Amino acid sequence: MHAWPASEVPALPGKGRDLRIHDTATGGRVTLAPGPVARIYVCGITPYDATHMGHAATYNAFDLVQRVWLDTKRQVLYVQNVTDVDDPLLERAIRDGIDWVGLAERETALFREDMTALRMLPPQHYIGAVEAIPGIVPLVEQLRDSGAAYELDGDIYFSVDADPHFGQVSNYSGELMRHLSAERGGDPERPGKKNPLDPMLWMAAREGEPSWDGGSLGAGRPGWHIECVAIALDHLGMGFDVQGGGSDLIFPHHEMGASHAQSLTGEFPMAKAYVHAGMVGLDGEKMSKSRGNLVFVSRLRRDGVDPAAIRLALLSHHYRADWEWTDQVLQDAVERLDRWRAAVSRPDGPSADALVEEVREALSDDLDAPAALAAVDRWAELQTAEGGTDESAPGLVSRTVDALLGVAL
Repeated sequence: MHAWPASEVPALPGKGRDLRIHDTATGGRVTLAPGPVARIYVCGITPYDATHMGHAATYNAFDLVQRVWLDTKRQVLYVQNVTDVDDPLLERAIRDGIDWVGLAERETALFREDMTALRMLPPQHYIGAVEAIPGIVPLVEQLRDSGAAYELDGDIYFSVDADPHFGQVSNYSGELMRHLSAERGGDPERPGKKNPLDPMLWMAAREGEPSWDGGSLGAGRPGWHIECVAIALDHLGMGFDVQGGGSDLIFPHHEMGASHAQSLTGEFPMAKAYVHAGMVGLDGEKMSKSRGNLVFVSRLRRDGVDPAAIRLALLSHHYRADWEWTDQVLQDAVERLDRWRAAVSRPDGPSADALVEEVREALSDDLDAPAALAAVDRWAELQTAEGGTDESAPGLVSRTVDALLGVAL
């Protein structure tokens, strides 16, 4: 599966700072100092209705992570999956009377278009669950043969008790885990499971549903969590720098994925930092496909909204915050974009050297994009009020905003 084209990232004078970021597992900030190549895995979409603003906010957060790393003169190895076979996708295809493969391809293509328009840097490896199945099967067999998984009526389940570190990503109580498992695709009430929280690794073939040859597992399809584990281990290995996604993936997805990987390899932890973006709401509720309260990037683009304004709307909120999408949020972003573009259109202006360092410092401090925007606002206000004589300043501001915030002026 191919990703989307990369926009050029301008080089800035000097060098950026190492990223200090909130780690869900420890509950505090960690300073990430990767080697020459920084490694990041971000969970991708289930392509049955893409791309809403919740998606966009999540991928914007991890785009900032990449940009901070690139500014430190590191390379970035970024991996993202596409869950192109799963119950919600199959259910939507049945509801709409269309082929599930065609639905997945259509929505994935739309997602690529949206990511390109928003100038999100693409992953080097963009892998669908279906194409990952040949690598998933041997991992499930390994877990089963080692006693970390078991068979139940043809399905294969992972035993959470096999990982002594289970629970150390979310640090949730057992009661909350069970509640979220039922809410987010698990089956804690299924009779015969060793532990109600045990997640499915391999679903035996069901009549009328797609299935693949699973070797000794029999025909079927993979569970949700093992998909990402197989892709991450294949392309990043253990101990990569950041595991990212929305806060709704903390449990069960990232918790279970970490336990799968740790049981497979005997190493801990799977990732050095577990980083999660907040939820975007609309009309008082979390924006989600199940509720249908979605604002789509593609519809805003069709309505003539500049993608740079959409991106500024996302950047105006801290990535870990839960916030509400409103018409005013977008209007404020449109007006900010107009101010910035007017400011950099002049032939000279006040020096921007300090601005570059302010933006760098803000983003290195747990991706504080609102503080970075405020710094650019101050330069634009000074440009409007007083101007300046530095002929290089407008261009430097434009390159800084482009390189570090992904906004083209």
